[in-house]
Amino acid sequence: MKKLLLTVLLFLSANIGFTQTEVKLNWQINYVKTSANNYTITAKTTIPEGWHLYGNNPTVEGLTTIQFNTADFENDSIVGEPTFKETAIVFKDPLFNDLPVNVYKNAITVTQQVIIKDPIPAQLYGTIEVFLGKGDEFISDVFTYEAALEGGVAVDKDAQKIVLSTVDIQKPIVACGESGTHTDSGWLKVMFLGFLGGLIALLTPCVFPMIPVTVSFFTKRSSTRKGAIKNGVIYGLFIFLIYVAASIPFHLIGNVQPEIFNNISTSAWLNVVFFVIFIFFSISFFGFFEITLPSGIASKADSKSGLGSIGGIFFMALTLAIVSFSCTGPILGSLLVGTASGGAWQLTAGLAGFGLALALPFALFAIFPNWLQSLPKSGGWLDTVKKVLAFLELALAFKFLSNADLVMHWGLLKREVFVGIWALVSIGLTLYCFGILRLPHDYKGMKITLGRKLLGVVAFLFTLYLIPGITNTKYATLKFLSGFPPPLSYSLYEHHHAKEEGLEPNVINDYNKALALSKEQNKPILIDFTGWACVNCRKMEENVWTEPEVSSYIKENFILLSLYVDDKEKLPITERFSYTTLDGNKKEIVTIGDKWATFQAENFKQVTQPLYVVLNNKEQLISNPVGYTPNITEYLSWLKCSKNGFTKQ
Repeated sequence: MKKLLLTVLLFLSANIGFTQTEVKLNWQINYVKTSANNYTITAKTTIPEGWHLYGNNPTVEGLTTIQFNTADFENDSIVGEPTFKETAIVFKDPLFNDLPVNVYKNAITVTQQVIIKDPIPAQLYGTIEVFLGKGDEFISDVFTYEAALEGGVAVDKDAQKIVLSTVDIQKPIVACGESGTHTDSGWLKVMFLGFLGGLIALLTPCVFPMIPVTVSFFTKRSSTRKGAIKNGVIYGLFIFLIYVAASIPFHLIGNVQPEIFNNISTSAWLNVVFFVIFIFFSISFFGFFEITLPSGIASKADSKSGLGSIGGIFFMALTLAIVSFSCTGPILGSLLVGTASGGAWQLTAGLAGFGLALALPFALFAIFPNWLQSLPKSGGWLDTVKKVLAFLELALAFKFLSNADLVMHWGLLKREVFVGIWALVSIGLTLYCFGILRLPHDYKGMKITLGRKLLGVVAFLFTLYLIPGITNTKYATLKFLSGFPPPLSYSLYEHHHAKEEGLEPNVINDYNKALALSKEQNKPILIDFTGWACVNCRKMEENVWTEPEVSSYIKENFILLSLYVDDKEKLPITERFSYTTLDGNKKEIVTIGDKWATFQAENFKQVTQPLYVVLNNKEQLISNPVGYTPNITEYLSWLKCSKNGFTKQ
């Protein structure tokens, strides 16, 4: 497979990199204009002694040479292969099964022909990626560069405005708003939601039957009841720790840049991948096929579970986590994407809640083994649970696709289309619950339990609730579902009747324009840091902002500025730039979301949405920023306090 070998080598190099001396090349970059949109890149560097740089090697699958990358290159911008001024050294490389490879040593000069489409920027920000070798070591090196382009359009200096020197987050003009961020309760809420997800996972066919089997195993294996309790508790503790440990890599990722988690949760391609995965899982849950991890993984973990004492108990817990993945995977996936924008600690809280819900039954039943007698026996009801979950997974899959659609502005799932799909899924669930729609393993005349019929009634009522959401009426707001469907502004109807209840006609998305209006009308700026894929943002807009008292107060007293931190639309060439953060990291500002996410993080030290900030027309902070505040009275009180601070300054 193409580039498979390179992938393996990169994986090895990533591991080697922890133990070897880091090698960084320093390149001199120059762009020379050869015709209207054609440029020649010349790159020079010195290779450290003992190392060699890999050149053009078409005979070695996956081994690429120098890669020139930049956000301003289109797919067809690179013309031909890079050319080297120096003569390559050919030798048989043991890393590539002794195949002859072309390498370069000492000082080298490389040229590359590129096409840069109009408008051409005055400054180009890009990277050079190369592969280096030394003995049995193989590493990659990335060099970030900035180069001037002849005939380019200069960057708008006002567009580069990220840090406001007038903002002192520690000293607002008035001290109101401290209680509005709800940071701690946010973690508790995520943990509670994770706990609910774990309880749902307990009812799946992959987990539920293992409770009596596992607890009975500990009870019979232990010579005393005290020993059974000890082993059961340790088993539950290991389950909890395994899920918590799954969040550790995200804490390491978080050291890269503060908004990395928001980028993960709103990544269009990640959401599309989750859409495909959830469709796949839902089809499996419907009973058309079974999903299993490779047998080798489960069997290796299971073989270790026979070890004595603590080691064996740990591998039993690991075996549970692995073999139950086909049922818990979709729930964990929802938790990952749903909490990623809140940072690593929210993800840890969610996984801790999930692990706790799975661990508790094993510990409790080990302490009170008589409770096992009251557990319902595994049977057809578990199949029903699994198929109901399939409908829920199918509906959730379209939420992921909607996230990607919103941030990329594809226009595939307008609000009414999304609601219509959910209505169809709900109709399907209704028909299944009443036995009208038969799925694999169902048969004509099978007994429909009272609980299943009641669930069918609930699904039918939910379908009726969804139907107005397809219309162009004031009843289309679906406040109960605020945050899940796309916003009212993302509609098939040019003028959505329900939008009249909100503030959308008065929203500005341009900071400089908002500042000019603030000075002209002598009103403070209410900045709404929001996101297309932000559930709590939609809840605030559709449940709080639509309240007449809140809506009228904002319209009369503020310039409302909504800044979307997850918007993937690229900025004009003249507004793209390279930015050095306050902590010294360099990042490229390419999209609208890049700009406003950085603006929020640098000035207000927060990366979660929604975040509401009030500035005066001198760009000074008036009050403490607040986050998600569903309490209308509390939010209105903060607005009035901020307005009073602006008046008294």
